[in-house]
Amino acid sequence: MDPIAQTALAAPAGSFSLLSLFWEAHIVVKIVMLGLIGASIWCWAIIVDKTLLYNRMKRQLDRFEETFWSGASLENLYTQVSAREAHGMAALFIAAMKEWKRTYEGGAKSLAGLGQRIDRVMDVTLAREVDRLERRLLVLATVGSSAPFIGLFGTVWGIMNSFQAIAASKNTNLAVVAPGIAEALLATAFGLLAAIPAVMFYNKFASQVSRLSTRMEGFSDEFAAILSRQIDERRSA
Repeated sequence: MDPIAQTALAAPAGSFSLLSLFWEAHIVVKIVMLGLIGASIWCWAIIVDKTLLYNRMKRQLDRFEETFWSGASLENLYTQVSAREAHGMAALFIAAMKEWKRTYEGGAKSLAGLGQRIDRVMDVTLAREVDRLERRLLVLATVGSSAPFIGLFGTVWGIMNSFQAIAASKNTNLAVVAPGIAEALLATAFGLLAAIPAVMFYNKFASQVSRLSTRMEGFSDEFAAILSRQIDERRSA
């Protein structure tokens, strides 16, 4: 009997455990399934990391907003938050205060352009923070869109080999055909297993990044307005 037929018919009727289906599958189908399993593990690692990151960022924004709007001195707040690694609103605040202090401590005779420079450094810092939040989300999007097709490729390959085995054995009994078809369809199942969580969490995380970005952008505008008023007061003094 042809070797392909022997492989396809090796599994006894009714032997449909996932492990047995994997081991009896063609080598190409095995590679596809292993790749999809690896992609799924990678996605879940990203999902856990991003869940922790976004929860931590939300708590940091809440704490900073509470402290900032409590009426504390900007100098004292700057001293407090600049002593440690800062992200989110704290990073925007530090960037703006550094530019503010650089102008005054440098003995600048004119305040012209200070407001624009503050806006620019906060925009750059905001872009950097959003990029940090979005990092590796593209992996989820890529896996979510491509995994079903990769799994389908494995299925098509497996079914082609099953049909070759059927032709070689000249036996179309369901007990003979079913194991080979099941092995092939397992690749599609792994593709969906990788894609569904990736798509769901990508959409969830994209929404969270949008909300966090909007909060930081709102703070940036408010703080820029506060500093702009102080600049105008010092100009008129």
